[in-house]
Amino acid sequence: MPELPEVETTRSGIAPAILGRRIVAVVVREPRLRWRIAADLPEAVAQQTVRNVRRRAKYLLIDLDRGSLILHLGMSGNLRVMDAQIAPITHDHVDIVLETGQCLRFNDPRRFGSLHFTADDPHDHPLLKRLAPEPLDDDFNGDYLTKVARGRKVTIKQFLMNSHVVVGVGNIYASESLFRAGIRPRRAAGRITKEEMARLATAIKAVLRDAIKAGGTTLRDYVNPEGASGYFRQKLFVYERAGEPCRRCKTPIRQLTQGGRSTYFCPACQR
Repeated sequence: MPELPEVETTRSGIAPAILGRRIVAVVVREPRLRWRIAADLPEAVAQQTVRNVRRRAKYLLIDLDRGSLILHLGMSGNLRVMDAQIAPITHDHVDIVLETGQCLRFNDPRRFGSLHFTADDPHDHPLLKRLAPEPLDDDFNGDYLTKVARGRKVTIKQFLMNSHVVVGVGNIYASESLFRAGIRPRRAAGRITKEEMARLATAIKAVLRDAIKAGGTTLRDYVNPEGASGYFRQKLFVYERAGEPCRRCKTPIRQLTQGGRSTYFCPACQR
């Protein structure tokens, strides 16, 4: 699933092509995404100009003259900027056609993505209004994590993947951040010390920033708006490296399952 770095890479990739451009039409070939695309969305959006492109958690916010589009890539979705006359391929579900003759094309094989329009502040939309802080914001730090984790018995890995604790830290980056912080994924969140939480907050920021610089992580489906894969996979320390030697200490990386998701860690480097 595209996580925060992949969504941020997508945001920065599409912004130059759509900012200040008027949308002349929205072509919906398949409305049955995770939530059905509203029938009146194309009419509500047409002839509006794109004023800003933002990200909140794993959602892209495309601000228009009057309202905003809220788009989620789902598990396998991607956005491409291309000539609107190029014939669509399988799973090209939506085109946002611009005055330039280009379009923003949404492809989503598994159809777990979503597209909404709101005329109100998008942060008040039900999908966004209860989301936790952004991990790259200044107020996300060790003190915040310590406060929220107090008394919590849930494992630290699952704690990090809770969007009511912090947004955008999915499976890949939770494992990588815990490795960098030297914390085992099965430890109870409420038992992590204040000093360890400070290291963890710093590690999360570093991992996410490194991944954004590398264009995200491609494991299976993800490509950026230019159709290229994300290269952070080449820098992963533990994720999907079970049995391989740790890049630091050469101890074999271990794998376990938490909440139905695979977790990877080094038994020597993480305590």
